[in-house]
Amino acid sequence: MLRKAVLILLGVLVIAQSIRPARTEEPLDPAADLIALTKPSAEVEHLLRVACYDCHSGQPRYPWYMNITPVNWWMQGHINESREHFDISAWGRVSAEKRAHWAEEAVEMVGEEEMPLPSYTWTHGDARLTEEQRLLLTNYFSALMR
Repeated sequence: MLRKAVLILLGVLVIAQSIRPARTEEPLDPAADLIALTKPSAEVEHLLRVACYDCHSGQPRYPWYMNITPVNWWMQGHINESREHFDISAWGRVSAEKRAHWAEEAVEMVGEEEMPLPSYTWTHGDARLTEEQRLLLTNYFSALMR
């Protein structure tokens, strides 16, 4: 009985691998991209790319485990939700009010060590920010609020 249940479960998991979420990759639009528009220092640009871009832009780096269902559904849902809160790729396409709100949220989330998410930094060691790097990013985002 247990063997049959395990085989059924494995069969369901194998079939589920063929059902994948749509990825949200989009071509880079320099007229709307935060980095292209604000021209931050090289260090801030690097931090944005390694700690923010995968979830908050249209150019995420999809790791190997994004090919495994149900992980891919969970992560793609997270990316979609993240871009609703702050989308680096859409910076130039939203109102000044929305940009100020996004920058304010970034200051709060980075400053309070809520971003990048611990679940992200487990697998992306380069996204682990030091206090100095957090301060650099919060100062950058604070300047964007003005």
